Amino acid sequence: MIIPAKFREGLGEQFVLTRGLDQCLFGYPLNEWKVIEEKLKALPLTKKDARAFTRFFFSGAVECELDKQGRINIPTSLLSYAKLEKDCTVIGVSNRIELWSKNVWEQYIENQEDSFAEIAENMIGFDI
Repeated sequence: MIIPAKFREGLGEQFVLTRGLDQCLFGYPLNEWKVIEEKLKALPLTKKDARAFTRFFFSGAVECELDKQGRINIPTSLLSYAKLEKDCTVIGVSNRIELWSKNVWEQYIENQEDSFAEIAENMIGFDI
């Protein structure tokens, strides 16, 4: 897969790709991955949800390296998880990129459009 040029500099030549939420893949620059890794390591092992999320997140993680044309190889397990086939959508979200199947992305947007105002209203408590 070709990573769009506008995201390559932020990711660096090597970055971590893992299972994301909502059936997409998350791509993190190595420095951001280290921050997330430290936070997840600090979660209590006694909490079932913490163990489950940490397993889910780390077990899919792979280090990717961009070739000279900005391409990466994505393992089959991640392709299957995100239903990535022919048409893909790449979006930038703060400190990461997200790789989506075009169909899954379009369905996600369609499902969220109706509730966007409600979501925005709920974000008020986060001082945004």
